[in-house]
Amino acid sequence: MNSTVFLLGVLVVAVTLLDAFEVVLLPRAIQRRMRVNRHFFKWTWWAWAQVATKLEPGRRRDDFLAVYGPLSMVALFGLWGSCLIGGFGLMQWAVVRADYTSTTLLGQIIVSGDAFFTLGYGDNVPGERLARFLVIVEAGTGFGFIALTIGYLPVLYQHFARRDVQLIEFAFRAGSPPSAEELLDWHAHGGADALERWLGRWESWAGDLIESHAVYPMLAFYRSQHRGQSWVGSLATVLDVCALVIAGAEDGRRQQATATFLALRRTLFEVSDALHVPPAAGAVARELDEHARRRLGSSMHPIQARWQDDPGAMQAVDRLRSSYEPRLIALAAYLLLPLPRWVNPAVLAAGRFSREAVVQRLAEDDAT
Repeated sequence: MNSTVFLLGVLVVAVTLLDAFEVVLLPRAIQRRMRVNRHFFKWTWWAWAQVATKLEPGRRRDDFLAVYGPLSMVALFGLWGSCLIGGFGLMQWAVVRADYTSTTLLGQIIVSGDAFFTLGYGDNVPGERLARFLVIVEAGTGFGFIALTIGYLPVLYQHFARRDVQLIEFAFRAGSPPSAEELLDWHAHGGADALERWLGRWESWAGDLIESHAVYPMLAFYRSQHRGQSWVGSLATVLDVCALVIAGAEDGRRQQATATFLALRRTLFEVSDALHVPPAAGAVARELDEHARRRLGSSMHPIQARWQDDPGAMQAVDRLRSSYEPRLIALAAYLLLPLPRWVNPAVLAAGRFSREAVVQRLAEDDAT
């Protein structure tokens, strides 16, 4: 028996099974850098993104990027299966006798594939007990691997659906592309209580995202099924609104905004760490000039009459922005997702929900 080849096969199988166990079964984020799936997503996404940047921004690029998430999972399962077949093939090759029917490495890999998928051709029957034992172990491993793969995909898509269902309601309120100003205008007639209840739902949404995207970071590559929507853009807009409420609201009106802000920011940090995306050094913050600040103030006052828009409140907004925008900009750039503006210059601040404005907007959405 060639001990070196046998141990190499054991190592390949053990590393592959450990990687699959951590991704599929272990419900916690793993920060170890030496992982098969980490390098797989790192390099395949890099290659996919390089091709995407050659396309003009628009529908073709979005459709191309949307394919990566599901396709990468299929490719990862294929990579795991190939590594397991190759590893068991190395072990079989190390223990095979010279008078065996097939003594080449390729021949043993074919025998390994037969055992892994439990095909049962029976063309080659190992003579050694150790070789027969390896066939039994590989058959059980292959059966369990296929079962785990089938059971894993529904869980992944369940998390994806729970993430995206709230984005649909969000798009109706914040526009597409979204903006903090339009989201505040939507809540103008509901008052501070309605806004706080709505922010409470986003605190729960952030909790779901921490649980799902930190454990299954590949979900970050899944684009929203509706054009013009993205989970990063929605997260950014709600963070912007929370920052405005925290900076200028009365003391009794900051609690829910603070809780939602902290939950969303932790989500941003957890996903960035899971994807190993560092904060953007020297990133240019999203534009928030004096004109935009005035428009945001006019949108906040109908919700909270005592909302402060003095220089101190604006400085507080800038400090809050600096605590999440470097991570936000870096993550959006890595995933090739656009970030929303604070205000939408294409939308007039006055009369947005007048009869004429609403009818025109619905007509434009229907045409789109």
